[in-house]
Amino acid sequence: MAQPTLVTTMQPPPGPHAQLVLPESTPNTNPPVFHGAMQVRMRVFVDEQKCSADAEIDADDYRSWHWVLTDSATHHPIAVIRLVPPPQPPHELLTHPEASQQNLPDYDWAHEPCIKLTRVAVVPEYRGLGLGRQLVETALAWAGAHAGEIDAAAQEMTVRTGWDRPVAAWRGLVLVHAQVDVEQMYRRLGFATDLSLGRWDEEGIEHVGMFKRIPLTSEADHDHR
Repeated sequence: MAQPTLVTTMQPPPGPHAQLVLPESTPNTNPPVFHGAMQVRMRVFVDEQKCSADAEIDADDYRSWHWVLTDSATHHPIAVIRLVPPPQPPHELLTHPEASQQNLPDYDWAHEPCIKLTRVAVVPEYRGLGLGRQLVETALAWAGAHAGEIDAAAQEMTVRTGWDRPVAAWRGLVLVHAQVDVEQMYRRLGFATDLSLGRWDEEGIEHVGMFKRIPLTSEADHDHR
C-alpha cells in the first residue's frame, strides 16, 4: 500500500462529566475525535482481538489525551493512541488481581510519576506503514513539551481522590504495557522491558511493562515542586 496522506488530530481529556459511549450508541455523545478513536479501537480490540466491548471505555478515557490518524482521501480514522497522565494504578492490581481485596489504593502515589501510552491501534489494512511508531513519537513529542499540563492533570486527581500529600512533578518517565508481539517495536523506540514487572494477561493477551525517559523541552515552565 502506498503511504497515505494523513491528518493527525488530538482530543484533550474529555473530563469527568463527559458522556463517553461506544460508537454505535444512540444518541452518540462522544466528542468527534474521541468518536473516531473508538471506531478504530472497536475494530482492533473488540472485533479482531475479541476483547470485551464493555471494558473498552474505562476511567482513563476521561482524563487522557487521545490522538487519531485519519486518511485524508477517505476521511476514515485508521490509527489511535492514548496518553494517560499520572497517577497510575498499583501494578499489583494487574499481576495479582486478588490484591484488590487487600486494601490497595486506587492509585500509586508512592513511586515516581509516569505517563502511560495505551490503546495503540492501527486498522489491519494500514499496517506495515509505521503508523504505530509515528503515533508513539507524536505523543512523546507532545508530552515533552507539555509537562506542565501533565502535572496539572495529576494535581487534579489529588482533588478527585482526596489525596492530601505532596505529589512529585513528572520528570519524563514513560510506561507502556506492551503486548508481547509488539515488544520489539517499543524496543526500537528506546523502551526497555522491566523484568521486575513480570508478565501478565489482559483480555487473554500476554503483556510486559516497558519504560523510557524522555527529555522535557518545556523545562523552564515546568513547576519543580
